[in-house]
Amino acid sequence: MNNYDNELQQLIDMYKEGNVKNVFGDRFANIVINGDKVIGINEIQGINIVARKIEDGVSIKINIEDNVTINNPVHLCFGMTPREGKQIIESQFVIGRNADVQFLSHCIFPNAEHIEHIMKSKVHLHQGARMQYREEHYHSESGGIFVKPELKAFLNENSSLIEEFKLLKGRAGNVDIKYSTTQNKKSNCQLLAKISGKKDDKIKINERINLNGEYASGISKSRIVLVDNAEGIINSKVIARKAYTRGHVDCEEIVGGNDVVASSIPQIKVMNPLAKVTHEASIGRIDKKKLETLMARGLEEEKAIDMIISGLMK
Repeated sequence: MNNYDNELQQLIDMYKEGNVKNVFGDRFANIVINGDKVIGINEIQGINIVARKIEDGVSIKINIEDNVTINNPVHLCFGMTPREGKQIIESQFVIGRNADVQFLSHCIFPNAEHIEHIMKSKVHLHQGARMQYREEHYHSESGGIFVKPELKAFLNENSSLIEEFKLLKGRAGNVDIKYSTTQNKKSNCQLLAKISGKKDDKIKINERINLNGEYASGISKSRIVLVDNAEGIINSKVIARKAYTRGHVDCEEIVGGNDVVASSIPQIKVMNPLAKVTHEASIGRIDKKKLETLMARGLEEEKAIDMIISGLMK
């Protein structure tokens, strides 16, 4: 287990115990929020973090100065220790000209039975800015959680955004993702999602990539694994409005139950003869031979399926 895994496990353990604090120290810029309370904020040179309490949550504004490279990931930790409640996170990210930053976000709900987690994010990348945002969720096994991440991103010329959503630990519950980007000349974005659902989990992914400037490019790539009677819907669209824009939609769903409902709707729209947008979508079953082999080696079916899912999501 590497240092990141150790720190994440410490954070998960403290959420389970209701003893949340900042485990990352002064090495990284970070903010830790439990419910509507800010547990801690640490700034480093080149980054400014402002947080204020709102009803049922916290509003955050993060600014990265021009021409600054943040060498270590900025850690964001959002979660709730109670079994019931609502958390709203309103975040705004402004990344300066030619700045470069990575965010590592943990959303942790270890005791959730009836939790609503709403994230409304706005991202503004100035010219030449680069931002990577990796969001990893840890849920309880109850399935009693509603997660609604919303993103509106504006990418200026030559900027780059990588947005990754990952939910593989615990029950997904109800997940409703809505992302959209508006991109200027020579900008690039990647919207990536990896989610596993089981029992009666419901997963929706709705993404829009708007390529509004010449040579802009974007990729929407989603991976969902569904077992039992879980439901998954992927609806991703790329709109290419200018010359030399490039886009791709890639949807894949793997199912492992007779009552699973899986739907993929890749959409592409080209409004310039010099643009190129492609798409691919597939829905398949968990490999029966792999499952039988693992069970023959002594694994229970559920654990064998979990192992196969882990391999598919790497």
